[in-house]
Amino acid sequence: MAYAEIKDVKTRSKRIIDNEDGICEALLEDAAIIIDSYNKNASDEAKKLVSCNMVLRAIGDGDTDQVPVGATQGTVSALGYSQTWSMANGSARELYLSKTDKKILGSGQKIKFLSPIEMEG
Repeated sequence: MAYAEIKDVKTRSKRIIDNEDGICEALLEDAAIIIDSYNKNASDEAKKLVSCNMVLRAIGDGDTDQVPVGATQGTVSALGYSQTWSMANGSARELYLSKTDKKILGSGQKIKFLSPIEMEG
């Protein structure tokens, strides 16, 4: 079960074209599995936002002359035809949860614990 629809992804990027609908739909389904394995109890809004973010990173911007979505560093050369990109979390065209996605899904929440030493008394 996907948490977002194709129209949700399309409203966030003007570069997604109609012939990518099938790919987009499959990626949304895959993103839902990754999200559920991370935090199934996250809010529906958070799951929708993260699903869209993941798919947009995987599909990319469709322009090979630009920096890939998710790149943190890049190098371009002219006559030597060289391009180098460093990715923050995953690789280009891959579904992954970024640090921001994980925070949106609830990784920044504190977990309560009890110490057996402190319970004595």
